[in-house]
Amino acid sequence: MTNITIVYYSSTGHTHALANAVAEGARAEQATVRIRKVPETAPDAAIDSRKEWRDHLTETQDIPEATLEDLDWANGMIFGTPTRFGLPAAQIKQFIDQTGPLWSQGKLQDKPVSVFGGAGNAHGGQESTLLALCNTFYHWGSVIVPNGYTDSAFGAAGGNPYGLSFTAAGVSKLPDTILNAARSQGQRMARFARLLSAD
Repeated sequence: MTNITIVYYSSTGHTHALANAVAEGARAEQATVRIRKVPETAPDAAIDSRKEWRDHLTETQDIPEATLEDLDWANGMIFGTPTRFGLPAAQIKQFIDQTGPLWSQGKLQDKPVSVFGGAGNAHGGQESTLLALCNTFYHWGSVIVPNGYTDSAFGAAGGNPYGLSFTAAGVSKLPDTILNAARSQGQRMARFARLLSAD
């Protein structure tokens, strides 16, 4: 059995949609998948400044929040975040900052990890965000699994070799090229997790 945990933060729904597509891909490789959101930490004033932010928070209220047990359980992990000034969102960073107990016990090392995310414009920091997120996984001793150019779906989605990314300017729904690439990323992670966890 291959266990994949997808941990993400999404304010208005795009990163959430990617998380679901990544999960579809992992399940296509017979993996058991947990999709987990991290807690929202923004104040109500900020959330209510954008109707789609409040709507998304309401629509996803039943999705379980990530715990350390979800990471311990997983054979492979995928993290998703929107870009915030070229860095991961504070919400996902806050969750990651709580992983010290697992890290100190060596429970995160040797597990494959990959990343996905996006920004409002093509040069809005997508690559630097994914690279910054991966800094954590070097410390964990994880095996980072980049997309590279291993599947034509990644090229069709923009060709970010570090992890899947999207551009969401004026887009209410992500295009199929992005969602198909997310499914490919989920499949790739499930294959690596299965290989690295084999007895």
